[in-house]
Amino acid sequence: MAVKYVFVTGGVVSGLGKGITAASLGRLLKARGYKVTMQKFDPYINIDPGTMNPIQHGEVFVTDDGAETDLDLGHYERFIDESLTKNSNVTTGKVYWSVLEKERRGDFGGGTVQVIPHITNEIKSRFHRSLSEETEIAIIEVGGTVGDIESQPYIEAIRQFQHDVGHENCILIHVALMVYLPASEEMKTKPIQMSVKELQRLGIQPDIVVCRTEYEIDDNLKDKISLFCNVPASHVVQNLTLDLLYEAPLAMEKEHLAEIVCQSLNLDCPEPDLEDWKAMVEAAKNPTQEVTVALVGKYIALHDAYISVVESLKHAGYNSRTTVNIKWVDSEEVTNENAPEIFSDVSGILVPGGFGSRGIDGKIAAIKYARENNIPFLGLCLGMQLSIVEFARDVVGFRDAHSIELDPSTTHPVISLMPDQEGVTDIGGTLRLGSYPCVLDKESKAYKLYGTELINERHRHRYEVNNDYRRNLTENGMKLSGISPDGRIIEMIEIPSHPFFIATQAHPELKSRPNRPHPLFVGFVDAAIKAKK
Repeated sequence: MAVKYVFVTGGVVSGLGKGITAASLGRLLKARGYKVTMQKFDPYINIDPGTMNPIQHGEVFVTDDGAETDLDLGHYERFIDESLTKNSNVTTGKVYWSVLEKERRGDFGGGTVQVIPHITNEIKSRFHRSLSEETEIAIIEVGGTVGDIESQPYIEAIRQFQHDVGHENCILIHVALMVYLPASEEMKTKPIQMSVKELQRLGIQPDIVVCRTEYEIDDNLKDKISLFCNVPASHVVQNLTLDLLYEAPLAMEKEHLAEIVCQSLNLDCPEPDLEDWKAMVEAAKNPTQEVTVALVGKYIALHDAYISVVESLKHAGYNSRTTVNIKWVDSEEVTNENAPEIFSDVSGILVPGGFGSRGIDGKIAAIKYARENNIPFLGLCLGMQLSIVEFARDVVGFRDAHSIELDPSTTHPVISLMPDQEGVTDIGGTLRLGSYPCVLDKESKAYKLYGTELINERHRHRYEVNNDYRRNLTENGMKLSGISPDGRIIEMIEIPSHPFFIATQAHPELKSRPNRPHPLFVGFVDAAIKAKK
């Protein structure tokens, strides 16, 4: 059959949950046996989010093939449990870059390059690039809101594309805000009406309207939206705020979203197999215990900067019916002197990835406190590098040990620049990115957790452990528990004498799933539970 397309747009305000709506639909369609893929189109002019400040944009999500992408792709992967690719995140920057490269080559035969047709044609070509031979349904989210000047080329491309492939193969879902006025205790539909009218003005008629709301929407309101937005009342569905993110697919199933989509696309709609998802949600909503762990970072003002880490901790908690409470610790405020007070109420300490010198001393102090006080510790990327620094300083005795990224003049550069990064000047897209293999020591805790010798994890780094210091580390009690297959890169370390002290150069948080938690996070949370007892 021809590939079916579902476009998801948003209106009134950003941050409504378009991505969660799209991901929930993906889960429901996959549960019905369909092969689903997802894409995110971002209107910003950056090539990718790799150079953006996490405080402004949140985490950079990395795919297996090494693309730095929007955090919504993390939601997609967690919900549909499929690995996405570099073609799954498209930005205006990528679109214009491609068109301008073609212009420079003379591909347009000397013609004037215009938004229509050249930019819109490039956008339309991207709708196909994420598809595999097995793909049956593609769900494509357009970032921002309808009416944004940046979004207009995408809306026009969708209009053309629907005409090209036929309405029976391409539908549009519009997610818009249902406003509640506390003063009059009224639900107001006018913002939704105006948002849909803007879409219609641009030549698109939505097939389904999803109302993002804090309160239940009754039939009268649905009828009103139906009348003014020119959609059947049965195609007006609510997306209520939920206590648990992963309830969203089940809530959307109650609203018959997948059924409406299948009907609109002339697809069979068998009963979904959601038993494992329901079991996960039930475990998440009915914990039997709780534990508190500290997340020590410098971007804690925006929790989305560490969203995959946060979700991975939650997933691990679901595995043991445990609520994992996160104590957000600003690394700039941690010292060796106040660490006992800051961490007095936690049963585990996690230091995530990051860049730059701000807050480094606090992260090292947190690692030292975890190591010396037998508190379960998990270090990710920079968290592993700083674990090496702390160990070299306080155990090996190299008092000025550091990463050359942070102290180029150190006499003990235990963390050095990767050889293939020498001479690299561009900062965007030039790190060691994507999935790489690692061989685990069969005598390590990591091996016991993974249950296999050869693993693959995603990476995003430019610096690595300096191999000149391997002997210094191992002779003083550190185990190099994971090494690249060629023996060159130290990928994982642990301290065998410690109850749980593991750090990895990778970003395992990027591969955790709510119904399939990552083994390192499961091990960390389980160790924290034991420490609490």
